[in-house]
Amino acid sequence: MKATGIVRRIDDLGRVVIPKEIRRTMRIREGDPLEIYTTREGEVIFKKYSMIGGLEDFAARFCDTLSRSTTFTAAVTDRDTVIAITGAGKRELLGKQISAPLEKMMEDRGMYRYDGTGRSIPVSDAVEAFSVAVAAPILCQGDVLGLVLFLSADEKVPGDAEYKLAETVAAFLGKHMEA
Repeated sequence: MKATGIVRRIDDLGRVVIPKEIRRTMRIREGDPLEIYTTREGEVIFKKYSMIGGLEDFAARFCDTLSRSTTFTAAVTDRDTVIAITGAGKRELLGKQISAPLEKMMEDRGMYRYDGTGRSIPVSDAVEAFSVAVAAPILCQGDVLGLVLFLSADEKVPGDAEYKLAETVAAFLGKHMEA
């Protein structure tokens, strides 16, 4: 654990304010769920909660099937990181934070398909070798949980099949989370 030097008091309703700098650094947005842990030493730990984070194995099997069905690398993200990926780039991208343009795409709840013009969206700012060919948001009861992605190392243009596959899998994962 790293000390920040910031001290906050609990108010009469039991609330504590998490400073803006920490929220920005940890990518905690208004409305994000936080999981609360306690230790035997009396520490209280807040951890960002990812509803889709518990589906890593399930999502990895989907990615494996999608990668076999297409010539693209398939990945699933939560709101912050790549949680499952099969194919080229697995070692480089698994667990990496997604890029700001992908975050914006999630906020807009829109689909994306690279059309071959200009630069496609990078998956992560940390790894520039892979870009997004198709992105479909995973929606559950109106909330965006993450994305289903098809990735390319050479900015290959995806077809209708990849677009529909990503859209279908994203819808399925969203429905699965509702159950």
